[in-house]
Amino acid sequence: MEPSDDVAVPGQPMVLDCRVEGTPPVQITWRKNGVELPESTHSTLLANGSLMIRHFRLQRGGSPSDEGDYECVAQNRFGLVVSRKARIQAATMSDFHVHPQAAVGEEGGVARFQCQIHGLPKPLITWEKNRVPIDTDNERYTLLPKGVLQITGLRAEDSGIFHCVASNIASIRISHGARLTVSGSGSGAYKEPAILVGPENLTLTVHQTAVLECVATGNPRPIVSWSRLDGRPIGVEGIQVLGTGNLIISDVTVQHSGVYVCAANRPGTRVRRTAQGRLVVQAPAEFVQHPQSISRPAGTTAMFTCQAQGEPPPHVTWLKNGQVLGPGGHVRLKNNNSTLTISGIGPEDEAIYQCVAENSAGSSQASARLTVLWAEGLPGPPRNVRAVSVSSTEVRVSWSEPLANTREIIGYVLHIRKAADPPELEYQEAVSKSTFQHLVSDLEPSTAYSFYIKAYTPRGASSASVPTLASTLGEAPAPPPLSVRVLGSSSLQLLWEPWPRLAQHEGGFKLFYRPASKTAFTGPILLPGTVSSYNLSQLDPTAVYEVKLLAYNQHGDGNATVRFVSLRGASERTALSPPCDCRKDETTNQTSTTGIVIGIHIGVTCIIFCVLFLLFGQRGRVLLCKDVENQLSPPQGPRSQRDPGILALNGVRWGERGQLGRNEKRVDMKELEQLFPPAGAAGQPDPRPTQDAAAPASCEETQLSKLPLQGCGLMEGRTTEATAPCSGLA
Repeated sequence: MEPSDDVAVPGQPMVLDCRVEGTPPVQITWRKNGVELPESTHSTLLANGSLMIRHFRLQRGGSPSDEGDYECVAQNRFGLVVSRKARIQAATMSDFHVHPQAAVGEEGGVARFQCQIHGLPKPLITWEKNRVPIDTDNERYTLLPKGVLQITGLRAEDSGIFHCVASNIASIRISHGARLTVSGSGSGAYKEPAILVGPENLTLTVHQTAVLECVATGNPRPIVSWSRLDGRPIGVEGIQVLGTGNLIISDVTVQHSGVYVCAANRPGTRVRRTAQGRLVVQAPAEFVQHPQSISRPAGTTAMFTCQAQGEPPPHVTWLKNGQVLGPGGHVRLKNNNSTLTISGIGPEDEAIYQCVAENSAGSSQASARLTVLWAEGLPGPPRNVRAVSVSSTEVRVSWSEPLANTREIIGYVLHIRKAADPPELEYQEAVSKSTFQHLVSDLEPSTAYSFYIKAYTPRGASSASVPTLASTLGEAPAPPPLSVRVLGSSSLQLLWEPWPRLAQHEGGFKLFYRPASKTAFTGPILLPGTVSSYNLSQLDPTAVYEVKLLAYNQHGDGNATVRFVSLRGASERTALSPPCDCRKDETTNQTSTTGIVIGIHIGVTCIIFCVLFLLFGQRGRVLLCKDVENQLSPPQGPRSQRDPGILALNGVRWGERGQLGRNEKRVDMKELEQLFPPAGAAGQPDPRPTQDAAAPASCEETQLSKLPLQGCGLMEGRTTEATAPCSGLA
């Protein structure tokens, strides 16, 4: 049993309950506001563990007050637990800060009186008329718990002087008198419905009672109704209407929170007036998952999970043997402190752990015990652990065997993690018992790592060695992937993936470009590692450009990614859809029904392109059928995924990273030969037989049954020696 919040009467005795079960002997002490409370003649510890305060005191002059937060602390040989905090306050009663006011009403009308007073516990409010308690059985008199008196259907005999009476265990207070005068009957004229008093904003705790007031007037008498602003039904359980329109919700829950709307309707019409108030229901913290006691071998990881709910959401803290436990070292907290992880546990971690959930509505606690299993005769921790960087991806770790109990060692386990990562992200590598060094590979460059070692026997693991740190060596960055988009006849857009880590290592990108016919590059253009694009403008529309992009850091420049781009015919390329690619199949001469059908479709496509060229006056295009090896721009995946504005002449796709070695140059020499034919090639006669060199006069003359099934491609304004128009179609 844990102590509960309570209100004490000054000068009177009070008892705080605390009953503990556990393996004896159990020692019980008390804390007040976090400080151990010494036993004295003023406060006594009872035999059952409860605390008795003989005369509850308020702070007056130099005497201390007994008000505060009290905790019961129980301890035995297994550990220590602390109870929830019990808030103890003194019973008080203030003066009225709102007295009832005189009122005048017509017969048949409505009168309302209100008084307000603060006290602990909450005062009980009653009313007197002419010093006589009001008859609560009179249906025309409505008394609301918040100190409101409503009188409906006023009569002449209701006239008199009214007093508000407040009482609790501390005192009794009587307000000033307020006179009610009831005049003759009203004129009976029509009056618009009006709400005199609407609902107030309320903040309550679950299981309390909500009183939402609504007083309406009008002639004829308006009908009062209630609804929720969010459209959800109010329900019927625990709901009642008090008087002529006051909404009472008993035993409120969190689901009752919301905005409530009071509406006063003129009978038989749609004329209405509304007022609204917000109800907020808080719930003290309670557990949906308690931590469980566990036993774990020394050197392993222990984990406790504790989940709590409440409104507002509770804050979770952890205690170890009654002391606040924070993250650090081998202790980690995650998931908003709902999970406690202790790695590499030892005898010093054996304790009672408590999860404390607290919010503005209250607190709760749950406890669990950690038992560390420790076998006798286990080896000590490995000694002299050292880590030395070998390369940008490798570290060599060496150690010496433990000093004692080494005969039963069956191997070692090396624990590895990035120094910046939490312990749960570490991984292990096993090493034979006769090996005292290990090369750790596949690490990241320029990164700090933590290493420690355990020796294992058939009965368990040793304690962990002292951790050691080592950082891998740095290296220059890899070539960045680069793609080029033609924006116009004289401008290009260069695209690549940003590398934010370059900024952490004093790095970025360097960009160079030049017309391929010149020897000097323009650049370097220095760009930060977070940039992913750059535009080149005012270029020569007739030139072929070479573009280079490389990444650099404090270790130097990486290898460059190279692109060759032609701007000739850029406007036509962006205006048309991606052309298909007619290629000759050199491995087979067999045709099939499927091949014929596909060939027909390709032939029709070629006819459409020819018509488009004639209609729009485009420059002559040559249908070029060639082998895959001689393509100017190989396909970059499915035709639906290719971008006609992207020119990548060396065959490396956008997003392709790390597929080329660091020392390989990303330039296809066949592409250069196609862009720049050997001297003397142009204008020389074709050595092939006449019938092979002759091309059909139009695409309609193609023998469709012999079309290869490789696709159809177009090349702008260039015919090389190795190919001829529509070759392979005959």
